[in-house]
Amino acid sequence: MSSSEPRIMGDLENRIEKIESRNKRVENEKAWETSWTRRILLALLTYAVITSFLVVLKNEKPFINALIPAVGFLLSTLALGWAKQLWQKL
Repeated sequence: MSSSEPRIMGDLENRIEKIESRNKRVENEKAWETSWTRRILLALLTYAVITSFLVVLKNEKPFINALIPAVGFLLSTLALGWAKQLWQKL
């Protein structure tokens, strides 16, 4: 065994650890992107911002009217799944 072989093995182990670490991070990010927790939080934030905006504009029914964009957001996240699959096939 030459003196460079342990160094090469150490380098390979290091690279493999970095790749595994990156893969885990990417998997976690993907899980977050598709999670219902993220979707619901974004819908709630959308609802809060639109409600605030409608209150400032003195809209008659800001709490009901703000539901439209929040529900629209949730519906769009459901529709994007099949659109993504279609796009990937092209």
